[in-house]
Amino acid sequence: MELAEVTGHEESRRPGLADAPLVFAAPAALFRRVEDTATYAWTLAVLLIFVTLVGYLRVQTGLVDRVVDQQTERELAVLESAQRDLVDRVALRDEMDSVRKNGEFMKLVGRLKAIVATPVSLLVSILFVSSMLFATVALTGRKPEYHTLMNICVFAGFIDLAGEVLQLLMMLAYRTTQVGTSLDMLLPAGKAPYLAGIDPMVIWYWIVVYIGVTATQQLSRRAALAACITLFVLGAALRTAGAMMTA
Repeated sequence: MELAEVTGHEESRRPGLADAPLVFAAPAALFRRVEDTATYAWTLAVLLIFVTLVGYLRVQTGLVDRVVDQQTERELAVLESAQRDLVDRVALRDEMDSVRKNGEFMKLVGRLKAIVATPVSLLVSILFVSSMLFATVALTGRKPEYHTLMNICVFAGFIDLAGEVLQLLMMLAYRTTQVGTSLDMLLPAGKAPYLAGIDPMVIWYWIVVYIGVTATQQLSRRAALAACITLFVLGAALRTAGAMMTA
């Protein structure tokens, strides 16, 4: 009798940071225990700290700076070659100093992107997705629970964290910053930018969100599938457009 009471208590316990691994192993069981309370604050804070730490480790590899240094050296070589016959060496030196200063600025931008922009973009993504799901639930005529949806998106964010860790490992293995988890990595850079929108980690994220909104009964299976596919396609289109612009 006592064992049954303890088991029942554990099953009804609100999920917290310690339950984050269940996102990978048993998301349905995790989300069935989610309640409409703001218990996700600490979990969200730790998630953002971990993402920031991964970004810091990226910078510590030295690859971010090395890529900028290589680009700077190429620009300096081209500049010196183009103006080799010019008499005004002072002007050439000033231009070369300008290139070096731009390189230092780009290093700073790269560091900030890894350490600051990544966690900020994850936070914005969590808020955006939860808000879109809130609006979708309201449109279906059901009562939307914002904190429930935030709980789902925060726990699903650990899939994003796994993706960041995977990219860090790829950077270390291939000694380059040109890494990613989308299918365009299967071909040489710039050869298939249209594949940038197809990312197994993103698909996994949306599967977890789908499980979350159905397990919490915020949406029916059909409505949840439609909402997740729509948001996935929107994100894929934006990623593909960005890849095509930089190709």
